Amino acid sequence: MNNQIKQIINGFKSEIRKISDNIYRNPEIGFAEHKACTWQLEFLKQQGFSIKCPAGEISTAYKAVYGKGTPIFCFMAEYDALPGKGHACGHNLIAASALAAGATVKQVLQKGNIPGGIIIMGCPAEEGKSGKIKLIKQSCFKEIEAALISHPYTKTLTETTWLGVLRYKVTFKGESSHASIAPQKGKNALDAANLLFSGVNAWRQYLPESSKVHGIITHGGDAPNIIPDIAGCVFYLRAENEKIREEMSNFFKDIVKGAALMTGTGYKCTVLGESSSANIYNKPLDNEFYKLAEEAGLNPQKSQMKGRGSSDFANVSQIVPCINLFYGITGDENFPLHSEKFKEVAGTDYAFEQTMKIAAIMARIALKYLKDEIFRDKVNTDFKSRKNESG
Repeated sequence: MNNQIKQIINGFKSEIRKISDNIYRNPEIGFAEHKACTWQLEFLKQQGFSIKCPAGEISTAYKAVYGKGTPIFCFMAEYDALPGKGHACGHNLIAASALAAGATVKQVLQKGNIPGGIIIMGCPAEEGKSGKIKLIKQSCFKEIEAALISHPYTKTLTETTWLGVLRYKVTFKGESSHASIAPQKGKNALDAANLLFSGVNAWRQYLPESSKVHGIITHGGDAPNIIPDIAGCVFYLRAENEKIREEMSNFFKDIVKGAALMTGTGYKCTVLGESSSANIYNKPLDNEFYKLAEEAGLNPQKSQMKGRGSSDFANVSQIVPCINLFYGITGDENFPLHSEKFKEVAGTDYAFEQTMKIAAIMARIALKYLKDEIFRDKVNTDFKSRKNESG
């Protein structure tokens, strides 16, 4: 089976490399990935998939389907770039792995006349805009029974925890005045924003170790001699479960209110975008990944600490068994995600070859789920048990 999968992937590797390189060289931010979507759909149509685009109500989302009956397995593709940073998170490679794995499984099912189906879900806007959550709400994952996604990283790593994230946009409204002639007639909205940051900094020492809060000032005034009447901030609140996140949300809003009271300003605190959940881990899927990664010479390591990132992938893991396969593309270097160095590596030959190895592993896991009823039951039972525990 492994040799068959490698041969199939080698058959269209050059086509997928071209797609990956095109996405890499033409970065498009979330919900504007029109070229990336088009290039993928051209390949998937050639491979004989039935295409639905847009998927849901998102013009750059797609759903490529093959097969009949159940079970139905899904590979998720991401292809949005970071604003101002291009593909410094390697989403061109995430798309490539999903295309290669999906097309491979399709050929195996077709040649073996194996029941079940495969779906490649084109998922736009992972970076800060939570495209998968919109797809979930629009019932795009309804018939899917299990799913995988990959992510390039500095090393090959078993699944970690993902923090739920809640985003807030905060606006303070004061009164402008001349900063030197009549400061007593103004109400400084920027002072309120600065007090908010001071309050958050004092609050951090009381947060659980896994919780994170970070923010930026998006507007702080127009000129130094004008007391700012408008100040804006954006904050991210991250937590390992919904209960902690709700407690953090309530306390954060109290800090905002306190900053406004101390400065005599008005305020508005609104949720920005969709809220990502913490993930539900799946041990059978993760164990299978570790075993196959060892066989492939990817030197997998067990996660030793809780994850600090957030992703809309975690929302998918709340509804179906699902894991994120981290794999190394940086060799011996420890370049962080979202850095210029990581962006450079994401366009290399080595990174693409590593991606094709992870695509073969994804295909093998999916085929085992589709063909092996015992493995499938283990995956599903583990998911249901952890889902019940998480409430």
